[in-house]
Amino acid sequence: MTEAKVMRKDIEFDAEGTTLRGWHYTPDKGTGPFPTIIMAHGSAALKEQYLDRYAEVFAAAGLACIVYDHRNFGASDGHVRQEIDPILQMRDYRHAITFAMTLPNVNPDKIGAWGTSLSGGHVLMLSAIDKRVKCVVAQVPSISGSAGAVRRTRADMMAASRARFDEDRKNRFAGQPPGMMPLVAKDPATACFNGGLDAWEFFQESLKVAPARRNEVTLRSAEMLREYEPGSYIERISPTPLLMIVGNRDVLTATDLALHAYNRALEPKKLVLFDGGHYDPYVNLFAISSGAARDWFVTHLLN
Repeated sequence: MTEAKVMRKDIEFDAEGTTLRGWHYTPDKGTGPFPTIIMAHGSAALKEQYLDRYAEVFAAAGLACIVYDHRNFGASDGHVRQEIDPILQMRDYRHAITFAMTLPNVNPDKIGAWGTSLSGGHVLMLSAIDKRVKCVVAQVPSISGSAGAVRRTRADMMAASRARFDEDRKNRFAGQPPGMMPLVAKDPATACFNGGLDAWEFFQESLKVAPARRNEVTLRSAEMLREYEPGSYIERISPTPLLMIVGNRDVLTATDLALHAYNRALEPKKLVLFDGGHYDPYVNLFAISSGAARDWFVTHLLN
């Protein structure tokens, strides 16, 4: 299905004072109005990091897509650059839905949401509180910022981590710019936002498709992540159909946290458990992850 032709044009829209930019994909046949999927990447990743491939699969199946960069990253505006504010990123999904509903070839009654990694958490929260979303796919989703931080930070390093946050707050209060930290690091001893060798390797590989991507985020991005608990909303998603795509060896958004959250979700729901880690859906297991999402959206938005 990915060989079918699709149409893509550049878009931009206002998110209450911040301009977000991306792409609007539509099927090459018909004029709509089409069921439309709202899509953004995880944390600091850019839309060029394989989201075009997902959108092409969805559009080939008859689904339009709004794909955009998060505020403060890539083609989108926003200040402070390279800052991840999970709540604002989730709210921007809501702005993207409102924008989509202004387009004449979008069916406002058939809006889907797709997210991955941190944005997988966003769409869990989004679909719980915004019932304009009629179908949701959460791929390797972030469930708990606090639990994730405990998993990714050694116990003997926790005090140092909190001290860096406190020092950064003191410096910002004194008028200094926010401190920065690496997004990924090859050395496991280096404090970074996304730890692990697989995160480093994914970053290096994706530079081929997103060469402008920067290996840094603000230090307070990590502090704000620890405040973020999208999994606490999961019981409220129903009756919106929920698909979760989870890796059985995910150490970034831990497998057990995702499975526990899925078990708390109400029907209708479906779980696709693949054999792999956090970054496998984008390249190695793309056919599995994109096919499962496509079929879920087709079933609940097209049929």
